[in-house]
Amino acid sequence: MKKKLIALMLCLAMVMIPVLASCGGGSDDGGSSEEGKMKVGLICLHDENSTYDLNFLSAFEESCEKMGVEAVIKKNVPEGQECYDEAMNLADEGCSLIISDSFGHQDYMLQAAKEAPEVQFVSCTGTNAASAGLDNYHNAFAAIYEGRYLAGVAAGMKLNEIKEAGKLKGAAPKMGYVGAFTYAEVVSGYTSFYLGAKSVCPDVTMDVTFTGSWYDETAEKEGANKLIQGGCDLISQHADSMGAPTACEEAGIPDVSYNGSTKSAAPNTYIISSRINWSPFYEYAIAAVQNGEAMEPDWTGTIETGSVELTELNEDVAAEGTQAKIDEVKAGLNDGSIHVFDTGMWTVDGAAMDKYVPADTTYGDFDPANEDKILADGYFHESEFRSAPYFDLNIDGINLLDTAF
Repeated sequence: MKKKLIALMLCLAMVMIPVLASCGGGSDDGGSSEEGKMKVGLICLHDENSTYDLNFLSAFEESCEKMGVEAVIKKNVPEGQECYDEAMNLADEGCSLIISDSFGHQDYMLQAAKEAPEVQFVSCTGTNAASAGLDNYHNAFAAIYEGRYLAGVAAGMKLNEIKEAGKLKGAAPKMGYVGAFTYAEVVSGYTSFYLGAKSVCPDVTMDVTFTGSWYDETAEKEGANKLIQGGCDLISQHADSMGAPTACEEAGIPDVSYNGSTKSAAPNTYIISSRINWSPFYEYAIAAVQNGEAMEPDWTGTIETGSVELTELNEDVAAEGTQAKIDEVKAGLNDGSIHVFDTGMWTVDGAAMDKYVPADTTYGDFDPANEDKILADGYFHESEFRSAPYFDLNIDGINLLDTAF
């Protein structure tokens, strides 16, 4: 009887072991943890409904798969204490590298980096890594101003076509731009877009409105409609919803979007989009952690690294010859014969600039010692002294409708 009881217990144990093994912990979004794989965490301000976050998410999942690491994703994390909480949760879950995608996350990522020195933290679009002086805290961005300049060239070509057809709303070509905030990142973006358009359409002007949010579809659509009603012949944006492209499609106004193609939603008005391809950075950061190598405090991607891209041109809407012109200008950017912020192309209050005095020398990683180097050799050296943009000048030809944000 005793031998039969022991045999029965052994049989039960053999049945239960695989059942218990299948009840292990999983990742935040339901996937089971893959034993032996390095874990990498991503904190997103929004989710796939935001073109900005979708751009981060798509590249992240592809890069993690390519690099053989496990992706753990936290979505819809506000720019507040929630970011710190999620960063620490990811560290507790075993992530060796944790990345956040929004400017307002940076202070909370820095706080987490101080408390988890064994984990590498990256705040994308942030400005405070170099001054933080931590080996495990970094910033990353890309020279997207070059992509916006190229998208501006496409816009300028379209404006010339509209002008030649006698279909301008006013006496001269005018663009509209929906921005989120008055941060240098947004200022740099809309200025480079404007200068790209101006390089092929010299008499263009641009109105800019702000929403006070990175993602507010209603406000972005209202902003675009306000610009259209104000006489703008073409609209672009630095905000993350489909609000502006939808308004353009409904009004029949050409549109240049951001972070990805909106052709499927606006086939009759969408021209092109500039975007940051985050894959080169993800792969760089993952490889550095895997190999135990130090990461740069500030990493800046470029056209050359594959980090700055344009989506496919919508030939059905773009002006004839646009792709050839983009290719020509892109070659000039790459060989240094063209500079986006060439001082011969813009003025402030009617005067050419020969010295740059930053509005705020205390914020982030701006070093006043670089003052004489930023505006030199006939152009403004954007994103060369830190990864995040710092061009913050209000140049002539751009009319700000509001500056509340």
